[in-house]
Amino acid sequence: MASSNGIPATGSGLVVSFGEMLIDFVPTVSGVSLAEAPGFLKAPGGAPANVAIAVARLGGKAAFVGKLGDDEFGHMLAGILKENGVVADGITFDQGARTALAFVTLRADGEREFMFYRNPSADMLLKPEELNLELIRSAKVFHYGSISLIVEPCRSAHLKAMEVAKDAGCLLSYDPNLRLPLWPSAEEASQ
Repeated sequence: MASSNGIPATGSGLVVSFGEMLIDFVPTVSGVSLAEAPGFLKAPGGAPANVAIAVARLGGKAAFVGKLGDDEFGHMLAGILKENGVVADGITFDQGARTALAFVTLRADGEREFMFYRNPSADMLLKPEELNLELIRSAKVFHYGSISLIVEPCRSAHLKAMEVAKDAGCLLSYDPNLRLPLWPSAEEASQ
């Protein structure tokens, strides 16, 4: 059952995922370092967005809250969410910052290697006043990761969204998804 604005009604089992969505560039061959890769394929990424798509593909109701660049990649990602049945009413677009990019490979030794391009990327610039609070309040589960806690203003938006979700009685779901290279220090990440 949906409310008059198209947002699933409270109690509908809606899972709202909050955080980053980005483009992963994956080498066209496996077992090489990023520098050795002869080419890359683009793929949608970002742990919170992946959760939203997985919930929708499994038959659940899912929504995504985050910020993308007002660029071709950002609009492509928003389209992928919608194509997969994810409510995209929580997405905002930033006119001045690009959608985040990550180059990811699985090296021959089995270790993953990441190189992020987010200086700053649009997801880092989500502000508390840009949040779709009605969408967050309508969630049964509010899912989030750690990446959106790294820098301001997204950190404040993240904390505000968590507070609103908790006050609305949502179950809070946390995925640490620790990416130490993105944090100023390991000590800050542990707090």
